[in-house]
Amino acid sequence: MNEVQTISLGEIMAKKSGSVDPSKFPDEVFDLYSIPAFDSRKPEVVAGKLIGSTKQIVEPGDVLLSKIVPHIRRSWVVGEAQGRRIIASGEWIVFRSEIIYSNYLRHVLVSDPFHSKFMSTVSGVGGSLLRARPAFVEKIKIPLPPLPEQQRIADILDRAEALRTKRRASLAHLDELTQSIFYDMFGDSVSNPMGWKRCPLKHCVDHIQIGPFGSLLHKEDYVFGGIPLINPTHIEYGKIVPDLNQSITVQKHAELQLYQLQQGDVIMGRRGEMGRCAIVGSEHNGMLCGTGSLFIRPDESKATAIYLQATLSSATMRKHLEGFSLGATLPNLNRGIVGELAVSLPPIELQHEYAQRVATVGKIKAAHKASLAELDELFTSLQYRAFRGEL
Repeated sequence: MNEVQTISLGEIMAKKSGSVDPSKFPDEVFDLYSIPAFDSRKPEVVAGKLIGSTKQIVEPGDVLLSKIVPHIRRSWVVGEAQGRRIIASGEWIVFRSEIIYSNYLRHVLVSDPFHSKFMSTVSGVGGSLLRARPAFVEKIKIPLPPLPEQQRIADILDRAEALRTKRRASLAHLDELTQSIFYDMFGDSVSNPMGWKRCPLKHCVDHIQIGPFGSLLHKEDYVFGGIPLINPTHIEYGKIVPDLNQSITVQKHAELQLYQLQQGDVIMGRRGEMGRCAIVGSEHNGMLCGTGSLFIRPDESKATAIYLQATLSSATMRKHLEGFSLGATLPNLNRGIVGELAVSLPPIELQHEYAQRVATVGKIKAAHKASLAELDELFTSLQYRAFRGEL
């Protein structure tokens, strides 16, 4: 292993980057590097009158590190000037130096070795109130090879990162393909342009069941590592993601047989964001429907689980459900509303054909996910070697 020189972040931290109150320049248009804009990797182009607080002045090539919600790794290199003043949220720590290559530093700041040290600088009470403390961040040492070596490392990591980005984009396109197949075969779930037979949901399912009321579950019933409850927060992008921190004892589970999920059920969030639903797989068999959820047990001779899941989670159905939901501050659905919900019923043979097409796309997605996992592992290995002088 080559001996790598290190440097404290404080030596490259731009402590006096300057500030500006954009509201004093109401008609001037700024490039604003805000925390919300990070996901798009494009600064907001916004007039001063629409910016509500003083911002930092930053320069092209500056490297930004988010100190808010620090478990999310956010580091951003300020892009080229577009003829407007460039400003940034005060939630960014700004780094600026001629001795470090910007994109190399960005890779360092999102790497596993750095992130573990970065999280040790955090204070606060949780969630969005957690912040890294710059006075502690500046004490962290990072590897500092010569500039040509920094550029070489950044180039290798950039290329590996580009492959991961393309693979994620492919997976996103496959999700869009699945939605397109549904619309091509069945049309819009609410307007029913193909004129399919329609009926209340309760007439094409065997059972609709809301999760147990809170009075059936007590503090002592909850344990770590027991049988998971599935609430709306455990339904992500059409998949069930259990949390062992939210589970119940075996004894309590046995008392609540009415609320136990079976393979092939469609579980749906009935509170908050409408349209969150997923199909219960074999690995989820026996888990408990949470208080904030309900499950639908399809009559497979009339409506398949995969067809119902796609129908209930479609964009227009989500909006439709919001219109029917009760509660001004926290929308929620009850059994009656869901049971009376009008759904289209294409021929069951066509629903089976849809399931076969989705399964084909699923196989392609599985291959892409496996490839992405390999790329992620490779990228982590390259990072580890790069910052130890072994690349």
